[in-house]
Amino acid sequence: MWRRPAWQVLHQFVRHDSDTVTSLVLERSMNRVQLLGRVGQDPIMRQVEGKNPVTIFSLATNEMWRTGDSEVGQGALLCLYTLGDISQKTTWHRISVFRPGLRDVTYQYVRKGSRIFVEGKIDYGEYTDKNNVRRQATTIIADNVIFLSD
Repeated sequence: MWRRPAWQVLHQFVRHDSDTVTSLVLERSMNRVQLLGRVGQDPIMRQVEGKNPVTIFSLATNEMWRTGDSEVGQGALLCLYTLGDISQKTTWHRISVFRPGLRDVTYQYVRKGSRIFVEGKIDYGEYTDKNNVRRQATTIIADNVIFLSD
């Protein structure tokens, strides 16, 4: 009753071993952000002792939507709607540029009111302010900044 054929024991070991190997494989994931908006302040460059310099600025994105729409009539190719109230929301994003070439160009050419497209990743961090209070910070680490004409 307690005797197992050698192949069953080996099979059990191989299955357990392969489960261990697959648990060590890192899962693929994605952290990508794309923003199109207007710059809220001229960029500033900061450098903490012993760390890489960074260019920082704020970017406003805007969402608009209509509420209270109702259908009035319908034709073969045309639907007419009454216009409801238009609502909007502005969201402010902190953008950090660490890449040396991109950091310098951004600092030199981006200005308040500029319309830009930013690609990067979202990062959540923590820092201690000048009063030794720990604070949470959310920032977009920019990989690309594209200047758009108005």
